[in-house]
Formats: sequence, C-alpha cells, structure tokens
Amino acid sequence: MARVAVIGEPLRICGYALAGAVLRPAGDRPGALRAWRELPGDVAVVILTPAAASWLGGELASRPGVLPVVLPPGEPGSGE
Repeated sequence: MARVAVIGEPLRICGYALAGAVLRPAGDRPGALRAWRELPGDVAVVILTPAAASWLGGELASRPGVLPVVLPPGEPGSGE
C-alpha cells in the first residue's frame, strides 16, 4: 500500500501525523533535500509546505512516481 509523506516546517506539518502520514520536518533547504532524497520507496504522494516546495524546486522531477502537492500559504502574519 502506498503512503503519504509531508515535508516542511515542523509546526506546519505536525498535525498530519494524526492521519498516519510520514513526517519529514525540514526547516531549511538542506533539510528539505535530505527529507526528499530519503523518502521511503512506498511513498506515492508528498505534501509540501510552500517553503519546502521552493527549497526543492527542480529536485521534484527526480522522482516522477511521486505526486507533489503544495499547501496554500499560511495565515497572514505566519511568516509565509
């Protein structure tokens, strides 16, 4: 069975653990790249915070079998 993973800032992604998603906290570009490259092979969908999506950029094309989904920007004043 395929799984869902979430990559991004810890406070933005922590709630997805309740749904059983694989959490990969990343607070900067190197962390996001490491999280992306170390995803388990059974991950089919990756939810990304807007910051994580920008940090990963073209790297997303390296795994064509994984569908990236970008969250909408945070609330005003949240830093996004």
